[in-house]
Amino acid sequence: MDSSEPDPSRRPQYRSGAVARMVRMPVTTLRVWERRYRLTQAALSPSGQRLYSAADVQRLALIKQLTDLGHAIGQLAGLDMAALLAVQATHAQAVTGSPVALPPAPAPASPAPWRVGVVGEALFRRLARNADLPAASQPLLLGPWADPAEAEAACAALRARGEAPGLLLWHCPSLQPEAWSRWQTEAPMLSSQARLAVVYSFASAAGRAPLLAAGASLLHEPAEDVALWRWLGTLGPTAPPPLPGLAALPPAPPRRWDDAALVALAGLSTTMACECPQHIAGLLRQLMHFEAYSRECAHRSPDDAALHAHLAEVSTRCRLAFEEALARVIAHEGLVPGG
Repeated sequence: MDSSEPDPSRRPQYRSGAVARMVRMPVTTLRVWERRYRLTQAALSPSGQRLYSAADVQRLALIKQLTDLGHAIGQLAGLDMAALLAVQATHAQAVTGSPVALPPAPAPASPAPWRVGVVGEALFRRLARNADLPAASQPLLLGPWADPAEAEAACAALRARGEAPGLLLWHCPSLQPEAWSRWQTEAPMLSSQARLAVVYSFASAAGRAPLLAAGASLLHEPAEDVALWRWLGTLGPTAPPPLPGLAALPPAPPRRWDDAALVALAGLSTTMACECPQHIAGLLRQLMHFEAYSRECAHRSPDDAALHAHLAEVSTRCRLAFEEALARVIAHEGLVPGG
């Protein structure tokens, strides 16, 4: 190999989610380790994703093995590969009572290909002619299939061989209100077995809302292929699950106090020097207003329905927690709202 060419084992190619699966650790733990201890020199993709080389993964796998044996991550973080292998050998010697020559950590296995099924020949051709994702992030395109019914039949055969796609891309240039019902009718199995993403050219709010509520990802078809590929990259195997849509948002539990009662509570005299009742009452009023705002936004803007439903759910949980806190303060102080 030409000495001027970089070592293939050092080329960045694996994203955080794939690395976490290979070394058998939660991706959140990997990110915390990287933030606190800078374990590797992982590169960054244009979109800001960490990209690890095979050598990086081998080092992380060995560190994970040693921490599982009881070694502190803080003591291992600054060691190079040779020193880590020495710690591994010393640990084995201490356990067995005799020197043991351990083989180096095995090279990580390549992750399974990311399979994407495409419903619509025109979209398939756009994706096939121009791939802007890093090599390790590029999906294996399956199809094209003419309609949801054909995709359902083809994926049933692929599933039997363990090759079914995890994501279905549906090219639906005219997204009408009955589109989601059509998908459920023609592809009932796919509706529950794979994520759905829809690329459209024209759509009404009534056409988008049912798909958003079901957790589908939607994209107004861009003119540039690079924009299409970057959007597809956000739907990869390490992407977070879709936020719940309107259909998953339960009614808000009733409030314990209205605005007037909270204003009255904030003005009452207490024995608490820190003025917690006033602070909690003020926070509650803001949470109540933001909760109502999020629920109203979810109905006014179908494109943002999933996000606002999530925000409404979070603010409702926070409101309930602060209402319980205020109830304890009221019982402690003997306060009477409005009295």
